[in-house]
Amino acid sequence: MTAAPLTAADYPLSINRPELLKTPTGKPVTALTMEAVVSGELTAEDLRIAPETLELQAQLAESAGRPQLAANFRRAAEMTAIPDAEVLTMYNALRPRASTEAQLLAMADRLESTYGAPVNAALVREAAEVYGRRRLLATDDAEDAEQDGAVTPAVAIDEETRA
Repeated sequence: MTAAPLTAADYPLSINRPELLKTPTGKPVTALTMEAVVSGELTAEDLRIAPETLELQAQLAESAGRPQLAANFRRAAEMTAIPDAEVLTMYNALRPRASTEAQLLAMADRLESTYGAPVNAALVREAAEVYGRRRLLATDDAEDAEQDGAVTPAVAIDEETRA
């Protein structure tokens, strides 16, 4: 990355430090022009964000005293290695009552072992723990949900419709 730490004065990087920005294929950000698109010099992969760019953004956020934003950028950097279809599957699995604790923990393990994404894995494990405390985990069957007094989204919609 860079020898000197980034500061808020470096923001925006595309103007103040463009030499630091590269596409996932290694092209400099200055190569991203309309002419290059029209001529076919750029591919779709060139237009994606590189994990290194997201790490630089995280450093900027930290230097501005925004640790939560920095953490978001670091999670996003890890997610660049995850196929889009898998990201959508994970998004749906993280909805309340969509997954059991075991399913969420398996997802966290897969994030670490398959994609090298420990920050995202920690977030999924935290979600599993919080969902468990708040009774937002899916159950193995609908009867368990009714016995626990949990209201599934479909039941909640039906109840609202009848009201």
